[in-house]
Amino acid sequence: METPSDENNKIREPFLSSSPSKGGFGTLPFILATEAFERVATLGLSPNMIVYLRREFGMETAKAANVIFFWSAATNFTPIIGAFIADSYMGKYRMIGFGSVLCFLGMILLWSTAIIPQARPYCDQFNTTCEAPTTPQLLLLYCSLGLISIGAGGIRSSCMAFGADQLDKRNNPENTKTLQSFFGWYYATVTFSALIAVTLIVYVQDNLGWGMGFGIPVMLMFGSAVSFFLASSFYIKLKAKTSLLTGLAQVLVASFRNRHIELPSHATNEVYHIRKGSMLQVPSEKLRFLNKACVIKDPQEDLTSNGDASNPWNLCTVDQVEDLKALIRVMPLCSAGIMMSVNVYQGSFMVIQAGTMDRHVTPNFEIPAGSFSMFMMISIVVWIPFYDRIALPLASKIKGKSVRLGLKQRMGIGLLCSCASMVASAIVEYTRRKIAIEEGLSDEPPAVVHMSALWILPFYILGGLAEAFNGIGQIEFCYSELPKTMSTIAANIYGFGTFISNLVASFITSMVNCWKRDGPKIYFYYTLNILQYEDYKYFLND
Repeated sequence: METPSDENNKIREPFLSSSPSKGGFGTLPFILATEAFERVATLGLSPNMIVYLRREFGMETAKAANVIFFWSAATNFTPIIGAFIADSYMGKYRMIGFGSVLCFLGMILLWSTAIIPQARPYCDQFNTTCEAPTTPQLLLLYCSLGLISIGAGGIRSSCMAFGADQLDKRNNPENTKTLQSFFGWYYATVTFSALIAVTLIVYVQDNLGWGMGFGIPVMLMFGSAVSFFLASSFYIKLKAKTSLLTGLAQVLVASFRNRHIELPSHATNEVYHIRKGSMLQVPSEKLRFLNKACVIKDPQEDLTSNGDASNPWNLCTVDQVEDLKALIRVMPLCSAGIMMSVNVYQGSFMVIQAGTMDRHVTPNFEIPAGSFSMFMMISIVVWIPFYDRIALPLASKIKGKSVRLGLKQRMGIGLLCSCASMVASAIVEYTRRKIAIEEGLSDEPPAVVHMSALWILPFYILGGLAEAFNGIGQIEFCYSELPKTMSTIAANIYGFGTFISNLVASFITSMVNCWKRDGPKIYFYYTLNILQYEDYKYFLND
Protein backbone atom coordinates (compact mmCIF):
# COMPACT_ATOMS: atom_id res chain seq x y z
CA MET A 1 0.00 0.00 0.00
CA GLU A 2 1.41 3.38 -0.96
CA THR A 3 1.90 6.10 1.61
CA PRO A 4 1.66 9.85 0.95
CA SER A 5 5.46 9.96 0.94
CA ASP A 6 5.55 7.34 -1.82
CA GLU A 7 3.16 9.44 -3.86
CA ASN A 8 5.46 12.45 -3.45
CA ASN A 9 8.29 10.40 -4.88
CA LYS A 10 6.42 9.98 -8.15
CA ILE A 11 7.51 13.09 -10.01
CA ARG A 12 4.98 13.88 -12.70
CA GLU A 13 5.12 16.41 -15.48
CA PRO A 14 3.21 19.51 -14.34
CA PHE A 15 0.46 19.25 -16.95
CA LEU A 16 -0.14 15.58 -16.17
CA SER A 17 -1.30 15.54 -12.60
CA SER A 18 -3.05 12.47 -11.27
CA SER A 19 -6.56 13.51 -12.23
CA PRO A 20 -9.46 11.16 -12.91
CA SER A 21 -9.22 11.90 -16.65
CA LYS A 22 -5.64 10.60 -16.86
CA GLY A 23 -4.75 6.96 -17.28
CA GLY A 24 -7.22 4.14 -16.73
CA PHE A 25 -8.48 1.49 -19.11
CA GLY A 26 -9.27 4.06 -21.81
CA THR A 27 -5.57 4.55 -22.60
CA LEU A 28 -4.78 0.84 -22.90
CA PRO A 29 -6.07 0.35 -26.49
CA PHE A 30 -3.58 2.94 -27.74
CA ILE A 31 -0.66 1.48 -25.77
CA LEU A 32 -1.50 -2.10 -26.71
CA ALA A 33 -2.01 -1.09 -30.36
CA THR A 34 1.44 0.52 -30.37
CA GLU A 35 3.21 -2.68 -29.39
CA ALA A 36 0.80 -4.84 -31.41
CA PHE A 37 1.66 -2.99 -34.65
CA GLU A 38 5.37 -3.06 -33.76
CA ARG A 39 5.25 -6.81 -33.12
CA VAL A 40 3.42 -7.52 -36.37
CA ALA A 41 5.99 -5.44 -38.21
CA THR A 42 9.17 -6.84 -36.62
CA LEU A 43 8.04 -10.43 -36.11
CA GLY A 44 6.75 -10.51 -39.67
CA LEU A 45 10.37 -10.14 -40.77
CA SER A 46 11.80 -12.93 -38.61
CA PRO A 47 10.35 -16.26 -39.86
CA ASN A 48 11.50 -15.90 -43.46
CA MET A 49 14.66 -13.93 -42.71
CA ILE A 50 16.81 -17.06 -42.97
CA VAL A 51 15.28 -17.71 -46.40
CA TYR A 52 15.96 -14.10 -47.44
CA LEU A 53 19.60 -14.24 -46.30
CA ARG A 54 20.20 -17.56 -48.05
CA ARG A 55 18.48 -16.66 -51.34
CA GLU A 56 19.21 -12.95 -51.71
CA PHE A 57 22.54 -12.64 -49.87
CA GLY A 58 23.92 -16.12 -50.65
CA MET A 59 24.67 -16.96 -46.99
CA GLU A 60 25.16 -20.53 -45.81
CA THR A 61 22.53 -21.91 -43.43
CA ALA A 62 24.73 -21.87 -40.31
CA LYS A 63 25.95 -18.31 -40.98
CA ALA A 64 22.44 -17.04 -41.72
CA ALA A 65 21.15 -18.74 -38.54
CA ASN A 66 23.89 -17.09 -36.48
CA VAL A 67 23.06 -13.66 -37.97
CA ILE A 68 19.45 -14.20 -36.90
CA PHE A 69 20.48 -15.46 -33.45
CA PHE A 70 22.58 -12.34 -32.88
CA TRP A 71 19.82 -10.09 -34.25
CA SER A 72 17.29 -11.76 -31.97
CA ALA A 73 19.74 -11.52 -29.06
CA ALA A 74 20.17 -7.79 -29.68
CA THR A 75 16.40 -7.32 -29.94
CA ASN A 76 15.97 -9.02 -26.57
CA PHE A 77 18.89 -7.20 -24.91
CA THR A 78 18.09 -3.63 -25.97
CA PRO A 79 14.89 -3.58 -23.86
CA ILE A 80 17.08 -4.02 -20.75
CA ILE A 81 19.20 -0.99 -21.73
CA GLY A 82 16.02 0.87 -22.63
CA ALA A 83 14.49 0.00 -19.26
CA PHE A 84 17.43 1.46 -17.33
CA ILE A 85 17.41 4.62 -19.48
CA ALA A 86 13.63 4.98 -19.18
CA ASP A 87 13.63 4.57 -15.39
CA SER A 88 16.68 6.77 -14.89
CA TYR A 89 16.63 9.51 -17.54
CA MET A 90 14.01 9.63 -20.31
CA GLY A 91 10.84 8.22 -18.79
CA LYS A 92 8.69 5.53 -20.41
CA TYR A 93 6.69 7.85 -22.67
CA ARG A 94 9.72 9.39 -24.38
CA MET A 95 11.43 5.99 -24.64
CA ILE A 96 8.48 4.51 -26.54
CA GLY A 97 8.36 7.49 -28.89
CA PHE A 98 12.13 7.34 -29.51
CA GLY A 99 11.96 3.60 -30.18
CA SER A 100 9.10 4.02 -32.65
CA VAL A 101 11.08 6.45 -34.80
CA LEU A 102 14.26 4.33 -34.85
CA CYS A 103 12.39 1.11 -35.63
CA PHE A 104 10.59 2.85 -38.51
CA LEU A 105 13.92 4.06 -39.97
CA GLY A 106 15.45 0.58 -39.66
CA MET A 107 12.57 -0.99 -41.54
CA ILE A 108 12.90 1.54 -44.34
CA LEU A 109 16.58 0.56 -44.71
CA LEU A 110 15.75 -3.16 -44.74
CA TRP A 111 13.01 -2.53 -47.30
CA SER A 112 15.58 -0.76 -49.47
CA THR A 113 17.66 -3.96 -49.65
CA ALA A 114 14.67 -5.68 -51.25
CA ILE A 115 13.60 -2.97 -53.73
CA ILE A 116 17.01 -1.57 -54.78
CA PRO A 117 19.01 -4.16 -56.77
CA GLN A 118 22.34 -2.51 -55.95
CA ALA A 119 21.65 -2.93 -52.21
CA ARG A 120 22.08 -6.72 -52.35
CA PRO A 121 24.40 -9.12 -54.20
CA TYR A 122 23.47 -10.39 -57.65
CA CYS A 123 21.79 -13.83 -57.76
CA ASP A 124 20.57 -15.65 -60.86
CA GLN A 125 16.84 -16.04 -61.41
CA PHE A 126 16.82 -19.48 -59.78
CA ASN A 127 18.89 -18.29 -56.77
CA THR A 128 21.27 -21.22 -57.30
CA THR A 129 24.38 -19.03 -57.48
CA CYS A 130 24.94 -15.68 -55.81
CA GLU A 131 27.83 -13.27 -55.73
CA ALA A 132 29.37 -12.62 -52.34
CA PRO A 133 27.84 -9.53 -50.72
CA THR A 134 30.07 -6.45 -50.68
CA THR A 135 31.01 -4.64 -47.48
CA PRO A 136 28.59 -1.71 -48.12
CA GLN A 137 25.74 -4.18 -48.80
CA LEU A 138 26.41 -6.05 -45.54
CA LEU A 139 26.78 -2.73 -43.71
CA LEU A 140 23.37 -1.60 -44.95
CA LEU A 141 21.83 -4.93 -43.94
CA TYR A 142 23.37 -4.96 -40.47
CA CYS A 143 22.56 -1.26 -39.87
CA SER A 144 18.92 -1.89 -40.73
CA LEU A 145 18.73 -4.87 -38.36
CA GLY A 146 20.55 -2.88 -35.67
CA LEU A 147 18.16 0.08 -35.89
CA ILE A 148 15.18 -2.29 -35.75
CA SER A 149 16.63 -3.94 -32.64
CA ILE A 150 17.31 -0.63 -30.89
CA GLY A 151 13.89 0.75 -31.83
CA ALA A 152 12.06 -2.40 -30.79
CA GLY A 153 14.01 -2.30 -27.53
CA GLY A 154 12.76 1.21 -26.84
CA ILE A 155 9.15 0.17 -27.41
CA ARG A 156 9.23 -3.22 -25.68
CA SER A 157 11.19 -1.91 -22.70
CA SER A 158 8.44 0.45 -21.65
CA CYS A 159 5.06 -0.46 -23.18
CA MET A 160 4.09 -3.07 -20.60
CA ALA A 161 5.23 -0.99 -17.61
CA PHE A 162 3.68 2.15 -19.14
CA GLY A 163 0.36 0.32 -19.45
CA ALA A 164 0.66 -0.86 -15.84
CA ASP A 165 1.27 2.76 -14.77
CA GLN A 166 -2.18 3.64 -16.12
CA LEU A 167 -3.80 1.01 -13.85
CA ASP A 168 -1.47 0.59 -10.87
CA LYS A 169 -3.19 1.86 -7.71
CA ARG A 170 -1.56 -0.01 -4.84
CA ASN A 171 -4.10 1.24 -2.29
CA ASN A 172 -6.80 -0.62 -4.23
CA PRO A 173 -7.49 -4.12 -2.79
CA GLU A 174 -8.22 -5.36 -6.34
CA ASN A 175 -4.92 -3.98 -7.66
CA THR A 176 -3.05 -7.31 -7.71
CA LYS A 177 -5.87 -9.06 -9.56
CA THR A 178 -6.19 -6.19 -12.04
CA LEU A 179 -2.47 -6.21 -12.84
CA GLN A 180 -2.37 -10.00 -13.10
CA SER A 181 -5.18 -9.94 -15.66
CA PHE A 182 -3.49 -7.05 -17.48
CA PHE A 183 -0.22 -8.98 -17.81
CA GLY A 184 -2.05 -12.04 -19.12
CA TRP A 185 -4.11 -10.12 -21.68
CA TYR A 186 -1.09 -8.03 -22.66
CA TYR A 187 0.78 -11.24 -23.42
CA ALA A 188 -2.22 -12.57 -25.34
CA THR A 189 -2.40 -9.36 -27.41
CA VAL A 190 1.29 -9.50 -28.25
CA THR A 191 1.00 -13.17 -29.15
CA PHE A 192 -2.03 -12.56 -31.37
CA SER A 193 0.01 -9.88 -33.14
CA ALA A 194 2.77 -12.42 -33.67
CA LEU A 195 0.17 -14.82 -35.07
CA ILE A 196 -0.85 -12.23 -37.66
CA ALA A 197 2.82 -11.66 -38.47
CA VAL A 198 3.69 -15.30 -39.13
CA THR A 199 0.60 -15.90 -41.25
CA LEU A 200 -0.35 -12.83 -43.30
CA ILE A 201 3.09 -11.19 -43.56
CA VAL A 202 4.83 -14.46 -44.32
CA TYR A 203 2.16 -15.31 -46.92
CA VAL A 204 2.77 -11.96 -48.65
CA GLN A 205 6.53 -12.54 -48.67
CA ASP A 206 6.11 -16.03 -50.16
CA ASN A 207 3.58 -15.04 -52.81
CA LEU A 208 4.04 -11.34 -53.59
CA GLY A 209 7.79 -10.97 -53.12
CA TRP A 210 10.18 -9.35 -50.70
CA GLY A 211 9.41 -5.79 -51.77
CA MET A 212 5.77 -6.07 -50.73
CA GLY A 213 6.62 -8.39 -47.83
CA PHE A 214 9.01 -5.83 -46.30
CA GLY A 215 6.94 -2.81 -47.36
CA ILE A 216 3.87 -3.75 -45.31
CA PRO A 217 5.90 -3.84 -42.04
CA VAL A 218 7.11 -0.31 -42.85
CA MET A 219 3.50 0.89 -43.04
CA LEU A 220 2.57 -1.00 -39.87
CA MET A 221 5.46 0.58 -37.99
CA PHE A 222 4.25 3.99 -39.10
CA GLY A 223 0.80 3.06 -37.76
CA SER A 224 2.40 2.02 -34.46
CA ALA A 225 3.91 5.46 -33.93
CA VAL A 226 0.71 7.27 -34.90
CA SER A 227 -1.37 5.10 -32.56
CA PHE A 228 0.85 5.91 -29.60
CA PHE A 229 0.97 9.67 -30.05
CA LEU A 230 -2.79 9.98 -30.65
CA ALA A 231 -3.58 9.56 -26.93
CA SER A 232 -0.57 11.51 -25.67
CA SER A 233 -2.59 13.98 -23.60
CA PHE A 234 -4.45 11.22 -21.73
CA TYR A 235 -1.49 9.24 -20.40
CA ILE A 236 -0.13 9.26 -16.86
CA LYS A 237 3.54 10.01 -17.48
CA LEU A 238 5.83 9.31 -14.55
CA LYS A 239 9.09 11.18 -14.99
CA ALA A 240 12.40 9.52 -14.30
CA LYS A 241 13.79 10.39 -10.87
CA THR A 242 17.47 9.59 -10.60
CA SER A 243 19.86 7.24 -12.31
CA LEU A 244 18.85 3.82 -11.08
CA LEU A 245 21.96 2.23 -12.57
CA THR A 246 24.15 4.76 -10.75
CA GLY A 247 22.32 4.06 -7.50
CA LEU A 248 22.94 0.32 -7.79
CA ALA A 249 26.61 0.91 -8.62
CA GLN A 250 26.95 3.17 -5.57
CA VAL A 251 25.76 0.33 -3.32
CA LEU A 252 28.43 -2.02 -4.67
CA VAL A 253 31.19 0.58 -4.34
CA ALA A 254 30.11 1.73 -0.87
CA SER A 255 29.79 -1.82 0.47
CA PHE A 256 33.29 -2.61 -0.83
CA ARG A 257 34.79 0.56 0.65
CA ASN A 258 33.12 -0.19 4.00
CA ARG A 259 33.97 -3.90 3.94
CA HIS A 260 36.12 -3.65 7.09
CA ILE A 261 33.49 -2.16 9.38
CA GLU A 262 31.47 -4.30 11.77
CA LEU A 263 27.71 -4.46 11.32
CA PRO A 264 25.69 -3.69 14.49
CA SER A 265 24.15 -6.71 16.18
CA HIS A 266 20.96 -4.78 16.98
CA ALA A 267 19.93 -2.63 14.06
CA THR A 268 18.31 0.73 14.81
CA ASN A 269 17.32 3.58 12.56
CA GLU A 270 20.10 5.72 14.09
CA VAL A 271 22.71 3.39 12.60
CA TYR A 272 21.52 3.38 8.98
CA HIS A 273 21.06 6.13 6.43
CA ILE A 274 17.33 6.41 5.67
CA ARG A 275 15.81 8.30 2.77
CA LYS A 276 13.39 11.02 3.80
CA GLY A 277 9.84 9.70 3.85
CA SER A 278 10.89 6.09 3.36
CA MET A 279 9.02 3.28 5.09
CA LEU A 280 12.23 1.23 5.28
CA GLN A 281 14.01 1.93 8.56
CA VAL A 282 16.52 -0.95 8.61
CA PRO A 283 17.85 -3.24 5.87
CA SER A 284 16.92 -6.90 5.67
CA GLU A 285 19.24 -9.63 6.95
CA LYS A 286 19.57 -11.32 3.56
CA LEU A 287 22.76 -10.54 1.61
CA ARG A 288 23.89 -8.85 4.79
CA PHE A 289 27.30 -7.77 3.47
CA LEU A 290 25.54 -5.13 1.32
CA ASN A 291 24.18 -3.51 4.49
CA LYS A 292 27.63 -1.98 5.06
CA ALA A 293 26.83 0.45 2.24
CA CYS A 294 24.20 2.24 4.37
CA VAL A 295 25.92 2.23 7.79
CA ILE A 296 26.58 5.71 9.21
CA LYS A 297 30.07 5.65 10.69
CA ASP A 298 30.35 9.31 11.70
CA PRO A 299 27.25 11.52 11.35
CA GLN A 300 29.39 14.66 11.31
CA GLU A 301 31.45 13.50 8.32
CA ASP A 302 29.00 11.22 6.50
CA LEU A 303 25.93 13.51 6.45
CA THR A 304 25.31 17.07 5.28
CA SER A 305 23.31 19.60 7.27
CA ASN A 306 20.07 18.55 5.55
CA GLY A 307 20.62 14.84 6.22
CA ASP A 308 21.85 13.76 2.76
CA ALA A 309 25.00 11.69 2.24
CA SER A 310 28.15 13.78 1.90
CA ASN A 311 29.51 11.24 -0.58
CA PRO A 312 26.89 8.88 -2.10
CA TRP A 313 29.72 6.54 -3.17
CA ASN A 314 30.59 6.00 0.51
CA LEU A 315 27.11 6.04 2.04
CA CYS A 316 23.85 4.88 0.45
CA THR A 317 20.27 4.78 1.67
CA VAL A 318 18.52 1.66 2.94
CA ASP A 319 16.22 1.88 -0.10
CA GLN A 320 19.16 1.69 -2.50
CA VAL A 321 20.53 -1.38 -0.73
CA GLU A 322 17.16 -3.12 -0.78
CA ASP A 323 16.67 -2.30 -4.47
CA LEU A 324 19.93 -4.08 -5.34
CA LYS A 325 19.04 -7.03 -3.09
CA ALA A 326 15.67 -7.38 -4.81
CA LEU A 327 17.34 -7.44 -8.24
CA ILE A 328 19.86 -10.06 -7.12
CA ARG A 329 17.12 -12.23 -5.59
CA VAL A 330 15.09 -12.53 -8.77
CA MET A 331 17.98 -13.37 -11.11
CA PRO A 332 18.54 -17.06 -10.16
CA LEU A 333 14.89 -18.04 -10.58
CA CYS A 334 14.56 -16.14 -13.85
CA SER A 335 17.82 -17.57 -15.24
CA ALA A 336 16.35 -21.06 -14.85
CA GLY A 337 14.24 -20.33 -17.94
CA ILE A 338 17.16 -19.61 -20.27
CA MET A 339 17.24 -23.10 -21.76
CA MET A 340 13.47 -22.98 -22.22
CA SER A 341 13.94 -19.90 -24.40
CA VAL A 342 16.75 -21.64 -26.31
CA ASN A 343 14.33 -24.46 -27.09
CA VAL A 344 11.28 -22.36 -27.89
CA TYR A 345 13.06 -19.93 -30.23
CA GLN A 346 14.31 -22.47 -32.76
CA GLY A 347 12.21 -20.89 -35.48
CA SER A 348 14.93 -20.69 -38.12
CA PHE A 349 15.73 -24.41 -38.01
CA MET A 350 12.05 -25.33 -37.84
CA VAL A 351 11.41 -23.28 -41.00
CA ILE A 352 14.10 -25.27 -42.83
CA GLN A 353 12.76 -28.54 -41.41
CA ALA A 354 9.19 -27.74 -42.43
CA GLY A 355 10.41 -26.78 -45.91
CA THR A 356 11.66 -30.34 -46.46
CA MET A 357 8.34 -31.95 -45.49
CA ASP A 358 4.91 -32.20 -47.08
CA ARG A 359 3.07 -29.03 -46.00
CA HIS A 360 -0.17 -29.64 -47.86
CA VAL A 361 -3.40 -29.43 -45.86
CA THR A 362 -5.53 -29.93 -48.97
CA PRO A 363 -4.39 -30.89 -52.48
CA ASN A 364 -4.45 -27.21 -53.48
CA PHE A 365 -3.23 -25.50 -50.31
CA GLU A 366 -0.04 -25.82 -48.34
CA ILE A 367 1.07 -23.94 -45.22
CA PRO A 368 4.11 -21.70 -45.81
CA ALA A 369 7.14 -23.06 -43.94
CA GLY A 370 7.59 -19.73 -42.14
CA SER A 371 3.99 -19.79 -40.87
CA PHE A 372 4.20 -22.95 -38.78
CA SER A 373 5.11 -20.91 -35.71
CA MET A 374 1.51 -19.67 -35.79
CA PHE A 375 0.57 -22.88 -33.98
CA MET A 376 2.70 -21.77 -31.04
CA MET A 377 0.92 -18.42 -31.03
CA ILE A 378 -2.48 -20.11 -31.26
CA SER A 379 -1.73 -22.33 -28.27
CA ILE A 380 -0.77 -19.25 -26.21
CA VAL A 381 -3.76 -17.17 -27.34
CA VAL A 382 -6.17 -20.04 -26.62
CA TRP A 383 -4.62 -21.10 -23.31
CA ILE A 384 -4.40 -17.68 -21.60
CA PRO A 385 -8.14 -16.81 -21.75
CA PHE A 386 -9.04 -20.46 -21.06
CA TYR A 387 -6.87 -20.48 -17.94
CA ASP A 388 -7.99 -17.03 -16.73
CA ARG A 389 -11.72 -17.21 -17.55
CA ILE A 390 -12.63 -20.90 -17.51
CA ALA A 391 -10.10 -23.13 -15.71
CA LEU A 392 -9.54 -20.96 -12.63
CA PRO A 393 -13.22 -19.98 -12.05
CA LEU A 394 -14.27 -23.62 -12.51
CA ALA A 395 -11.59 -24.88 -10.10
CA SER A 396 -12.56 -22.18 -7.59
CA LYS A 397 -16.21 -23.18 -7.82
CA ILE A 398 -15.40 -26.86 -7.27
CA LYS A 399 -13.07 -26.12 -4.34
CA GLY A 400 -15.34 -23.51 -2.83
CA LYS A 401 -12.47 -21.02 -2.52
CA SER A 402 -10.20 -18.98 -4.75
CA VAL A 403 -7.74 -21.21 -6.61
CA ARG A 404 -4.61 -20.02 -8.43
CA LEU A 405 -1.41 -21.82 -9.32
CA GLY A 406 1.63 -20.30 -7.63
CA LEU A 407 4.25 -18.53 -9.74
CA LYS A 408 6.89 -21.20 -9.12
CA GLN A 409 4.41 -23.96 -9.99
CA ARG A 410 3.56 -22.33 -13.31
CA MET A 411 7.21 -21.71 -14.14
CA GLY A 412 8.03 -25.36 -13.40
CA ILE A 413 5.20 -26.59 -15.63
CA GLY A 414 6.54 -24.36 -18.40
CA LEU A 415 10.00 -25.92 -18.13
CA LEU A 416 8.51 -29.42 -18.34
CA CYS A 417 6.52 -28.45 -21.46
CA SER A 418 9.70 -27.05 -23.02
CA CYS A 419 11.59 -30.27 -22.31
CA ALA A 420 8.77 -32.31 -23.87
CA SER A 421 8.79 -30.08 -26.97
CA MET A 422 12.45 -30.86 -27.65
CA VAL A 423 11.83 -34.60 -27.23
CA ALA A 424 9.11 -34.28 -29.88
CA SER A 425 11.47 -32.34 -32.20
CA ALA A 426 14.22 -34.92 -31.89
CA ILE A 427 11.82 -37.77 -32.68
CA VAL A 428 10.44 -35.94 -35.73
CA GLU A 429 13.91 -35.11 -37.06
CA TYR A 430 15.09 -38.70 -36.53
CA THR A 431 12.07 -40.00 -38.46
CA ARG A 432 12.43 -37.40 -41.23
CA ARG A 433 16.11 -38.26 -41.80
CA LYS A 434 15.32 -41.98 -41.83
CA ILE A 435 12.67 -41.46 -44.53
CA ALA A 436 15.06 -39.22 -46.53
CA ILE A 437 17.71 -41.98 -46.48
CA GLU A 438 15.16 -44.61 -47.52
CA GLU A 439 14.04 -42.41 -50.43
CA GLY A 440 17.63 -41.76 -51.53
CA LEU A 441 17.49 -38.05 -50.64
CA SER A 442 20.18 -37.97 -47.94
CA ASP A 443 22.52 -35.99 -50.23
CA GLU A 444 19.81 -33.48 -51.19
CA PRO A 445 19.00 -31.48 -48.02
CA PRO A 446 16.38 -29.19 -49.68
CA ALA A 447 14.43 -32.16 -51.13
CA VAL A 448 10.89 -32.74 -49.82
CA VAL A 449 10.32 -36.13 -48.19
CA HIS A 450 7.01 -38.00 -47.99
CA MET A 451 6.24 -37.03 -44.40
CA SER A 452 3.57 -34.62 -43.27
CA ALA A 453 4.87 -31.39 -41.74
CA LEU A 454 1.97 -31.54 -39.28
CA TRP A 455 4.18 -33.87 -37.19
CA ILE A 456 6.00 -30.67 -36.15
CA LEU A 457 2.88 -29.37 -34.36
CA PRO A 458 3.63 -31.01 -30.96
CA PHE A 459 6.82 -28.92 -30.76
CA TYR A 460 4.93 -25.68 -31.38
CA ILE A 461 1.97 -26.49 -29.12
CA LEU A 462 4.16 -27.58 -26.21
CA GLY A 463 6.43 -24.60 -26.81
CA GLY A 464 3.42 -22.29 -26.66
CA LEU A 465 2.32 -23.78 -23.35
CA ALA A 466 5.88 -23.40 -22.04
CA GLU A 467 5.75 -19.70 -22.92
CA ALA A 468 2.29 -19.25 -21.39
CA PHE A 469 3.26 -20.89 -18.10
CA ASN A 470 6.90 -19.89 -17.66
CA GLY A 471 7.08 -16.59 -19.55
CA ILE A 472 4.09 -14.90 -17.92
CA GLY A 473 5.05 -16.41 -14.57
CA GLN A 474 8.52 -14.86 -14.77
CA ILE A 475 7.12 -11.43 -15.67
CA GLU A 476 4.64 -11.50 -12.78
CA PHE A 477 7.31 -12.74 -10.37
CA CYS A 478 9.77 -9.96 -11.26
CA TYR A 479 7.09 -7.26 -11.19
CA SER A 480 5.87 -8.37 -7.76
CA GLU A 481 9.34 -8.78 -6.23
CA LEU A 482 11.02 -5.60 -7.47
CA PRO A 483 10.13 -2.12 -6.14
CA LYS A 484 7.97 0.21 -8.21
CA THR A 485 10.99 2.36 -9.06
CA MET A 486 12.23 -0.64 -11.06
CA SER A 487 8.93 -1.49 -12.78
CA THR A 488 10.33 -1.11 -16.30
CA ILE A 489 13.30 -3.31 -15.49
CA ALA A 490 10.98 -5.87 -13.88
CA ALA A 491 8.99 -6.12 -17.09
CA ASN A 492 12.15 -6.76 -19.15
CA ILE A 493 14.20 -9.22 -17.10
CA TYR A 494 12.52 -12.06 -19.01
CA GLY A 495 13.77 -10.47 -22.23
CA PHE A 496 17.29 -10.46 -20.80
CA GLY A 497 17.02 -14.22 -20.31
CA THR A 498 15.93 -14.51 -23.94
CA PHE A 499 18.96 -12.46 -24.97
CA ILE A 500 21.26 -14.90 -23.16
CA SER A 501 19.39 -17.84 -24.67
CA ASN A 502 20.01 -16.60 -28.22
CA LEU A 503 23.74 -16.34 -27.56
CA VAL A 504 23.70 -19.83 -26.07
CA ALA A 505 21.74 -21.13 -29.08
CA SER A 506 24.26 -19.57 -31.47
CA PHE A 507 27.15 -21.16 -29.58
CA ILE A 508 25.50 -24.60 -29.50
CA THR A 509 24.65 -24.33 -33.21
CA SER A 510 28.27 -23.57 -34.13
CA MET A 511 29.64 -26.35 -31.93
CA VAL A 512 27.21 -29.02 -33.13
CA ASN A 513 27.62 -27.92 -36.75
CA CYS A 514 31.41 -28.37 -36.49
CA TRP A 515 30.97 -31.71 -34.76
CA LYS A 516 28.40 -33.22 -37.13
CA ARG A 517 28.45 -31.38 -40.43
CA ASP A 518 26.56 -34.17 -42.18
CA GLY A 519 23.36 -33.53 -40.27
CA PRO A 520 23.53 -31.33 -37.22
CA LYS A 521 19.83 -30.85 -36.44
CA ILE A 522 19.16 -34.22 -34.80
CA TYR A 523 22.21 -33.87 -32.57
CA PHE A 524 21.29 -30.25 -31.92
CA TYR A 525 17.85 -31.28 -30.61
CA TYR A 526 19.31 -34.05 -28.44
CA THR A 527 21.82 -31.58 -26.98
CA LEU A 528 19.09 -29.05 -26.20
CA ASN A 529 16.94 -31.72 -24.57
CA ILE A 530 19.77 -32.78 -22.23
CA LEU A 531 20.53 -29.16 -21.30
CA GLN A 532 16.83 -28.45 -20.72
CA TYR A 533 16.57 -31.38 -18.32
CA GLU A 534 19.57 -30.07 -16.37
CA ASP A 535 17.96 -26.61 -16.33
CA TYR A 536 14.76 -28.09 -14.86
CA LYS A 537 16.74 -29.81 -12.10
CA TYR A 538 18.44 -26.49 -11.31
CA PHE A 539 15.03 -24.82 -11.06
CA LEU A 540 13.75 -27.45 -8.61
CA ASN A 541 16.78 -26.96 -6.37
CA ASP A 542 16.61 -23.16 -6.47
